[in-house]
Amino acid sequence: MVDWADTEESGGRLMTAMKVRNPIGRKLLDRTVKGLSVGASFLGIFFLAWILMEVTNRGIAAINWDFFTELPAPPGEDSVGLSSAIVGTLLMTVLAMVIGVPIGVLSGVYLSEVARGTRLANGIRFCINVLMGVPSIIVGLFVYSILVLPMGQFSGLAGAVSLAVIMLPVIARTTDDMLILVPNALRESALALGTPKWKVTYDVVLRAAKTGMITGVLLAIARVSGETAPLLFTSLNSVYMPEGLLAPTSNLTVTIFNYAMSPYADWQQMAWGASLLIMVSVLGVTIFARAAFKERVK
Repeated sequence: MVDWADTEESGGRLMTAMKVRNPIGRKLLDRTVKGLSVGASFLGIFFLAWILMEVTNRGIAAINWDFFTELPAPPGEDSVGLSSAIVGTLLMTVLAMVIGVPIGVLSGVYLSEVARGTRLANGIRFCINVLMGVPSIIVGLFVYSILVLPMGQFSGLAGAVSLAVIMLPVIARTTDDMLILVPNALRESALALGTPKWKVTYDVVLRAAKTGMITGVLLAIARVSGETAPLLFTSLNSVYMPEGLLAPTSNLTVTIFNYAMSPYADWQQMAWGASLLIMVSVLGVTIFARAAFKERVK
């Protein structure tokens, strides 16, 4: 039998506790958290702007026509550039995207649409998370052992594979997360119309999540654009224009490392110019991709 007197007494104590609680403390906590969030945001923007300004001020003097058309030269030369490093970086980045993007996207689709909720999917997600945290130099050593040593030489192919391995978990995890966010009602509605599951995934689910997937690809490109350690073990460097990807290939990041550590002022200036080029390239690709994507949506 319910003791209504005890119930009413308990309810009265609860209401009293709720009424006694001071709203000033909650408002103060809310304003404090908001203030810390805004402060952290401005702090991050400040350092980002500082980096952009510093790299621009130091690197803009090195940007000229010779920078894009001439080969690297000894210190003191008038006509000196990084054309070979620019071409080699483009070749390895494009090849890394060709390898990493399809595998990463298909992995994310498998985890979200095929193996969702299974132990296998959970195990693969765990491995992807671990791979995302592996230092890039370990990836370089891995590719060195499976490609460079058997081939007997450094190569642009090995460098591209190392970059693709770094890109893979970022793209796979982002794709998986974006597809999971797609409401199940979209899938169920399409399936109810008799549409095959593969077509639902391709025409409905992927279209709904393509904004986040593009963001993941851009994040992966930004991640590998500044990697130096894996390329030291795989593609190494070269002062010559690359004639293929089966020989040591020049690249901007290793060139920046070599030039920045040198005692020559003109080489240090070229290192700043290469840093500015990478920064502007990543920013430009991001802006272009987002603008083109929004245009397609309209």
